[in-house]
Amino acid sequence: MSTVPFRFVKRPLLRVNYWTIAVGAIALLIATPILCVLSSIFADSREIWQHLATTVLPGYITNSLLLMVGVGIGVFVIGTGTAWLVTMCSFWGSSVFEWALLLPLAAPAYLLAYVYTDFLDYFGPVQTGLRNLFGWESIQDYWFPDIRSLWGAIAMLVLVLYPYVYLLARVAFLEQCTCTIEASRSLGCSPWRSFFKVAIPLARPSIIAGLALALMETLNDFGTVQFFGITTFTTGIYRTWLGMGERVAAAQLAAILMLFILVLIVLERLSRSQARYYQTMSFNKPGQSYPLTGIRGVLAQFACGLPVVLGFLLPIGILCVMTLANTEQTLDPKFLTFGGNSLILAGVTAALGVAIALIMAYGQRLNQTLGMRLAVRTAAMGYAIPGSVIAVGVLIPIGQLDNAIDRFMRANFNISTGLLLSGTIAVLIFAYLVRFLAVSFNTVESSLGKIEPNLDDASRSLGYNATDTLFKVHAPLMGSGLLTAVMLVFVDVMKELPATLVIRPFNFDTLAVQVYQYASDERLIEASAPALAIILVGTIPVLFLSSRIARSRL
Repeated sequence: MSTVPFRFVKRPLLRVNYWTIAVGAIALLIATPILCVLSSIFADSREIWQHLATTVLPGYITNSLLLMVGVGIGVFVIGTGTAWLVTMCSFWGSSVFEWALLLPLAAPAYLLAYVYTDFLDYFGPVQTGLRNLFGWESIQDYWFPDIRSLWGAIAMLVLVLYPYVYLLARVAFLEQCTCTIEASRSLGCSPWRSFFKVAIPLARPSIIAGLALALMETLNDFGTVQFFGITTFTTGIYRTWLGMGERVAAAQLAAILMLFILVLIVLERLSRSQARYYQTMSFNKPGQSYPLTGIRGVLAQFACGLPVVLGFLLPIGILCVMTLANTEQTLDPKFLTFGGNSLILAGVTAALGVAIALIMAYGQRLNQTLGMRLAVRTAAMGYAIPGSVIAVGVLIPIGQLDNAIDRFMRANFNISTGLLLSGTIAVLIFAYLVRFLAVSFNTVESSLGKIEPNLDDASRSLGYNATDTLFKVHAPLMGSGLLTAVMLVFVDVMKELPATLVIRPFNFDTLAVQVYQYASDERLIEASAPALAIILVGTIPVLFLSSRIARSRL
């Protein structure tokens, strides 16, 4: 019997074909705005930068850090606590709270800021009712917290961002072997001790990932902090770019904000790499939930119900009342125009995003090389970058390209093209793709990964090439995943404010921009209908995701 010596086969770093070229071109295009922002660090703008560093930069850093700390604590407590209650405990309404706790994810924080400011303001129903009830005549007769403050911004962000932690923590709790929890109980641990000593450490990677997502969204927020008068990096970038006309300084502020994001990503990776927690059982049998009755059941209902009421039911109820009570002001022709603009932008971006994500995911499936994986991860990193940073990164190279085209046409044809691309819908859609391509890619990649490689071989044996296999075999099997990706990108574009506010063409407003402008002018009644439309559209994928989560225990 002859033996064949083992040979180490070195995998190529890059296998060049048209799929590789397509994915590489996408990665280069998507990475260009981010590279432009990073390169601005080396630009010379000492005078304006010294002015910013001595006046407003310390405030930007302090407020951003305080926001991150406050939001981090809030989303951790609410997200992890409610996930444990609905997963490991049984009480009246727990099955409803399993999916209802995701509903605040449909409401952007800036919409809650506008609603609660009107609701809790001096002339709002809450303070007016208190004055009538206790006979107070002026603000000097009583104290009421000012929602237009740092703590108010933290509260608004916590109410809409805790579902990130809740979703990932609940999945982690569902995947934990119940034998581990039962073993801790048999050793004398109380339910609370088992929660802190066993469940939390096992779910730590998922909780940290949810916290990182929530903090990235906190740094991305513009509408809430601007409306409450909180100076952060996002408001500073907007003021420096549009207010002072200093593009280089705005890009340098954006670069510093990107460093904050990079630190969050690194900390999240280090947190998962420094500790390892494994399940000792190879199976997970369904365990019995801890029954909560009496006062404990009431407290559990209150703990799970309060975030849903404050983060979704109360705001949407107030907006419905405003919209229906003032239909002539709210449902005017402008509302249909802005809604149409939002639908066009969201629809085109969702279709392009899913198509590009499909190319990337399939190219990675065909070419499992280091170069391909690097290109894919580069193209999918935009979701971690705030919209204000992407807006700056998009406008700088587009402006340079416009100037280069104009100089060329002047020199050769004596024709001035002006700003050919800047301020167009195409550039705005490109910014959306940079920001949200990762959303569609992760969904498409997950769906494509569930298709067995044997189908590829069978398709090839029937004479189909790679492209035919994608469209005739894989795409029909990925229908649910592609639809999910379309919905997620569609809703994210509908809610996006910072990038839209900076890049949009003149006289081309979306629902998000119009809500921001109306609220800035203290015209919340006119803002109620577009705000309600944004929340209702955002509820569609949330309900879809909620139904899947609700069936996860079946």
